[in-house]
Amino acid sequence: MSNLSLRGEGLHLWRGDRHVLRGVHLELRGGEFLQLTGSNGAGKTTLLRTLCGLICPEEGRVLWANEDIRRDLRAYHAQLAYVGHEPPLKADLTARENLRYWVGVRRRITAQEIDRALDEVAADQDWRDRPARTLSAGQKRRIALAGLTLMAAPLWLLDEPTTNLDTAGQELIARMIDAHVTRGGLAIAAVHHELPLPNRPVRKMELTR
Repeated sequence: MSNLSLRGEGLHLWRGDRHVLRGVHLELRGGEFLQLTGSNGAGKTTLLRTLCGLICPEEGRVLWANEDIRRDLRAYHAQLAYVGHEPPLKADLTARENLRYWVGVRRRITAQEIDRALDEVAADQDWRDRPARTLSAGQKRRIALAGLTLMAAPLWLLDEPTTNLDTAGQELIARMIDAHVTRGGLAIAAVHHELPLPNRPVRKMELTR
């Protein structure tokens, strides 16, 4: 994965008369983690969604492995895992069922893989088979983190990944990102508070209104 790269070139985007992204430039290579900071409304989520290809900027472009992502969005999306503010869970499905269907549209996974991923995020056995609507926000976030690892995608784009997690959960996501980039993956996370990695320096980028 180390030969992969993500680049945003001169990204401009407006919301009505509001200029949200003002010529944003960024570049990330395999083995690197970029931390996006900024006040509410600074454009962190908008930038992540633009990098995902979910929003098309009025000016500029996003390149993956030196190719414009718009040339083949389907292929690009197969290479990334995006976790937004709200975990992408179906309320009436259990943790295991959510992972089976969410990740299953990307690749075939076994029950053993699902349980290993849930073990990694310290998901208690007693709530793995309960409907997601009965779980706490922190438990739902851990399910989403399990899905992140099961996706096996080289690019992680994370919007406030530590939301609703206690200190142990915040340390968990830091270790997960650290392990991912150590394997040559790329990760960008929008955060309100710094997320130090245990074994490597963190690149930072602050967005302002």
